[in-house]
Amino acid sequence: MIPDLQASFACEDVRVEASGSHTIIGIINGIAAPSVPIRVLKFCIWTRWCSGSGRFTQLTRVVRPDEFTQLVSATTQFQLGNEDSHVTNVNIFAGVEFPEEGIYHIEILLDDVLKLRYPIRVFCPKQNSGPAAG
Repeated sequence: MIPDLQASFACEDVRVEASGSHTIIGIINGIAAPSVPIRVLKFCIWTRWCSGSGRFTQLTRVVRPDEFTQLVSATTQFQLGNEDSHVTNVNIFAGVEFPEEGIYHIEILLDDVLKLRYPIRVFCPKQNSGPAAG
Protein backbone atom coordinates (compact mmCIF):
# COMPACT_ATOMS: atom_id res chain seq x y z
CA MET A 1 0.00 0.00 0.00
CA ILE A 2 1.46 3.37 -1.09
CA PRO A 3 2.02 5.72 1.90
CA ASP A 4 0.85 9.30 2.25
CA LEU A 5 3.37 12.11 2.55
CA GLN A 6 2.17 13.72 5.77
CA ALA A 7 4.63 16.65 5.80
CA SER A 8 7.89 18.00 4.42
CA PHE A 9 9.89 21.16 5.07
CA ALA A 10 13.37 22.62 4.88
CA CYS A 11 15.11 23.56 8.12
CA GLU A 12 18.53 24.42 9.57
CA ASP A 13 18.84 21.34 11.79
CA VAL A 14 17.00 18.33 13.23
CA ARG A 15 17.95 16.90 16.60
CA VAL A 16 16.80 13.48 17.70
CA GLU A 17 16.06 13.46 21.42
CA ALA A 18 16.63 10.46 23.72
CA SER A 19 12.88 9.77 23.53
CA GLY A 20 13.10 9.53 19.72
CA SER A 21 11.22 12.81 19.24
CA HIS A 22 12.58 15.32 16.76
CA THR A 23 13.42 18.90 17.63
CA ILE A 24 13.29 21.06 14.52
CA ILE A 25 15.60 24.10 14.37
CA GLY A 26 14.89 27.03 12.03
CA ILE A 27 12.25 26.19 9.45
CA ILE A 28 13.42 27.84 6.23
CA ASN A 29 10.91 29.82 4.17
CA GLY A 30 13.58 31.63 2.18
CA ILE A 31 17.29 32.42 2.28
CA ALA A 32 18.32 36.08 2.48
CA ALA A 33 21.95 36.57 1.51
CA PRO A 34 24.15 39.67 1.36
CA SER A 35 25.34 38.40 -2.04
CA VAL A 36 25.35 35.27 -4.14
CA PRO A 37 26.68 32.71 -4.31
CA ILE A 38 25.77 31.86 -0.71
CA ARG A 39 26.96 28.71 1.03
CA VAL A 40 24.68 27.23 3.69
CA LEU A 41 26.58 25.12 6.22
CA LYS A 42 23.67 22.78 6.93
CA PHE A 43 20.45 22.41 4.93
CA CYS A 44 17.99 19.74 6.10
CA ILE A 45 14.85 18.34 4.50
CA TRP A 46 12.44 16.65 6.94
CA THR A 47 9.73 14.31 5.62
CA ARG A 48 7.15 12.09 7.29
CA TRP A 49 5.30 9.21 5.63
CA CYS A 50 2.29 7.33 7.04
CA SER A 51 -0.62 5.02 6.19
CA GLY A 52 1.24 2.58 3.97
CA SER A 53 3.05 -0.73 4.01
CA GLY A 54 6.02 -2.10 2.11
CA ARG A 55 9.51 -1.00 1.04
CA PHE A 56 9.96 2.35 -0.66
CA THR A 57 12.61 4.70 -2.03
CA GLN A 58 12.40 8.43 -1.40
CA LEU A 59 14.33 10.79 -3.64
CA THR A 60 14.80 14.29 -2.22
CA ARG A 61 16.21 16.90 -4.55
CA VAL A 62 16.70 20.65 -4.74
CA VAL A 63 16.26 22.06 -8.24
CA ARG A 64 17.80 25.35 -9.41
CA PRO A 65 15.71 28.28 -10.73
CA ASP A 66 16.07 27.03 -14.31
CA GLU A 67 13.73 24.21 -13.10
CA PHE A 68 15.97 21.62 -14.73
CA THR A 69 19.37 21.51 -13.00
CA GLN A 70 19.63 19.55 -9.77
CA LEU A 71 21.56 21.37 -7.04
CA VAL A 72 21.68 18.45 -4.55
CA SER A 73 19.85 15.17 -4.07
CA ALA A 74 19.65 12.21 -1.70
CA THR A 75 18.04 8.79 -1.85
CA THR A 76 16.53 7.20 1.26
CA GLN A 77 15.14 3.68 1.43
CA PHE A 78 12.54 2.97 4.10
CA GLN A 79 9.95 0.43 5.15
CA LEU A 80 6.49 0.71 6.65
CA GLY A 81 5.14 -2.38 8.43
CA ASN A 82 1.40 -1.65 8.18
CA GLU A 83 -1.12 1.11 7.50
CA ASP A 84 -0.88 2.31 11.14
CA SER A 85 2.89 2.90 11.03
CA HIS A 86 4.88 5.97 10.10
CA VAL A 87 8.48 6.86 9.27
CA THR A 88 10.37 10.14 9.39
CA ASN A 89 13.28 10.76 7.01
CA VAL A 90 15.81 13.55 7.43
CA ASN A 91 18.18 14.42 4.60
CA ILE A 92 21.12 16.56 5.73
CA PHE A 93 23.05 18.43 3.06
CA ALA A 94 26.32 20.02 4.22
CA GLY A 95 27.89 23.03 2.54
CA VAL A 96 25.18 23.61 -0.07
CA GLU A 97 26.03 26.52 -2.35
CA PHE A 98 23.15 28.44 -3.89
CA PRO A 99 24.84 30.07 -6.91
CA GLU A 100 22.16 32.60 -7.86
CA GLU A 101 19.09 34.43 -6.68
CA GLY A 102 15.74 32.95 -7.60
CA ILE A 103 13.15 30.34 -6.75
CA TYR A 104 14.60 26.91 -6.03
CA HIS A 105 12.26 23.94 -5.64
CA ILE A 106 12.39 21.06 -3.23
CA GLU A 107 10.99 17.90 -4.76
CA ILE A 108 10.03 14.74 -2.90
CA LEU A 109 9.59 11.61 -5.03
CA LEU A 110 8.41 8.19 -3.92
CA ASP A 111 9.59 5.33 -6.14
CA ASP A 112 10.28 7.86 -8.94
CA VAL A 113 6.81 9.50 -8.69
CA LEU A 114 6.73 13.19 -7.73
CA LYS A 115 4.67 13.55 -4.52
CA LEU A 116 5.43 17.13 -3.46
CA ARG A 117 7.19 20.20 -4.85
CA TYR A 118 7.58 23.46 -2.95
CA PRO A 119 9.59 26.68 -3.42
CA ILE A 120 12.48 28.16 -1.45
CA ARG A 121 13.43 31.70 -2.50
CA VAL A 122 17.07 32.80 -2.40
CA PHE A 123 17.38 36.59 -2.53
CA CYS A 124 19.62 39.55 -1.73
CA PRO A 125 17.64 42.20 0.16
CA LYS A 126 18.08 45.70 -1.20
CA GLN A 127 20.25 47.84 1.05
CA ASN A 128 18.63 51.15 2.00
CA SER A 129 21.37 53.66 1.38
CA GLY A 130 19.44 56.46 3.12
CA PRO A 131 19.90 60.17 2.43
CA ALA A 132 23.28 61.35 1.20
CA ALA A 133 25.51 62.90 3.86
CA GLY A 134 26.10 66.54 3.30
